[in-house]
Amino acid sequence: MNNGSELALQDALNRRVFLGNSSKVMGAAALATMLQGDGQLSAAPLAHSGLPGLPHFAPKAKRIIYLFQSGAPSQMDLFDPKPQLKEHYNEDLPASIRKGQRLTTMTSGQKKFPVAPSIFKFAQHGESGMWLSELMPHMAKVADDFCMIRTMHTEAINHDPAITFFQTGNQLAGRPSIGAWASYGLGSVNQDLPAYVVLTSFGSGRPNDQPLYDRLWGAGFLPAEHQGVKFRNIGDPVLYLSNPPGVDRETRRSTLDRLAALNGKRFEQVGDPEIQTRIAQYEMSGRMQASVPDLLDVSDEPKHVLDEYGPDVTRSGSYASNCLLARRLAERDVRFVQLFHMGWDHHGGLPAALKGQCRDTDQATAALINDLKQRHLLKDTLIVWGGEFGRTVYSQGGLSMTNYGRDHHPRCFSVLMAGAGIKTGTTYGETDDYCYNIVDKPVHVHDLNATIMHLLGVDHTRLTYRYQGRDFRLTDIEGELVKGVLA
Repeated sequence: MNNGSELALQDALNRRVFLGNSSKVMGAAALATMLQGDGQLSAAPLAHSGLPGLPHFAPKAKRIIYLFQSGAPSQMDLFDPKPQLKEHYNEDLPASIRKGQRLTTMTSGQKKFPVAPSIFKFAQHGESGMWLSELMPHMAKVADDFCMIRTMHTEAINHDPAITFFQTGNQLAGRPSIGAWASYGLGSVNQDLPAYVVLTSFGSGRPNDQPLYDRLWGAGFLPAEHQGVKFRNIGDPVLYLSNPPGVDRETRRSTLDRLAALNGKRFEQVGDPEIQTRIAQYEMSGRMQASVPDLLDVSDEPKHVLDEYGPDVTRSGSYASNCLLARRLAERDVRFVQLFHMGWDHHGGLPAALKGQCRDTDQATAALINDLKQRHLLKDTLIVWGGEFGRTVYSQGGLSMTNYGRDHHPRCFSVLMAGAGIKTGTTYGETDDYCYNIVDKPVHVHDLNATIMHLLGVDHTRLTYRYQGRDFRLTDIEGELVKGVLA
């Protein structure tokens, strides 16, 4: 088969050719825009401007910093005190409370489900009187900046599907992540950095916790340029950011220009929009060679700022370091910044492990809030803090007065929000006396995601993408605004 026949066959088989000649013209125009001028990189509006008509209304938040606590923090040891449970220590959880709800295989075979009251003290803080555990003394000082949702619930009972559900609105892998949706709908303000950046850290409470998969910040069926860019903790933050030996910046610029020209010719032949994506990604990599080193260089940060974030702030890949980096990304108007902090899965030895996790996160989270506030960025930055589900009131395995573990519990748990558009100093919703069921104002994962998108100026029911014959959205066919947490 000659080259011409091969191309013709590819054209016939490529479903994207149906976009026709109009898309070819648009692609050529975009390429010309990117390559114009003196060889420097331009704005590439097609790749970064977002969709026409968005935002749907005036946003409260320009950007999101999502502090995802992977592994599921124990709500009843941190946010939802139940002091009366001390009277029921080691008693079997009443059937009237458990209500036949499903259990994981890790505890379903237990003969007893002994009530394990929290050993940690709680106190009220701020003018709001928000209840917080003694393990969070720094976050307690900024309690009035938070809205605490106590009545989150989810459908997933195991970690990977539960995290996937939070990130994509579906328990099965393959859907676009929430950050990808934000990038697709709203585009990017900063043309030298990705719209969606991901940072990861290992917790000291359980350093060998479940892994995180790149698909959690993937673009799914959206154009690939909207996937999150994960910054690595060792070596170049992004692969191939540094030039190899013998290659200078001018040589790399010339290589990018030639690649763009070749990809442009290929687009004219087959009309595949993913080629435009490839061009945009090459161009972004070129921009990041200059922008990322400046971003990561914290030598200009005053000592008192570094001290606020805690002793781990200079350790690359720590939660504290990532919180500082999140603030620097916010200053540069990166649309969606997501931190994943692992280590919260405490089936046994919870008291000691939880102390370690809180040492990792408490001071740095509070410092991030204060830092954004002092720079007048908190007013248009939304902060979200929470994990994929909660933990059980009953102990998994052995129970003593000083030690216990907790299994997965999707029926009720707590999430914190702060910043743009949030009714701060508010505790929303109520759980029962065993912190096992929701009594008032339930909030589903789809409701939370709908509310996050609303604060970005997006009607979650109108941001859709047609794929395989149907319109998809982040919240599927559900999701209601949680109006009680909105200012």
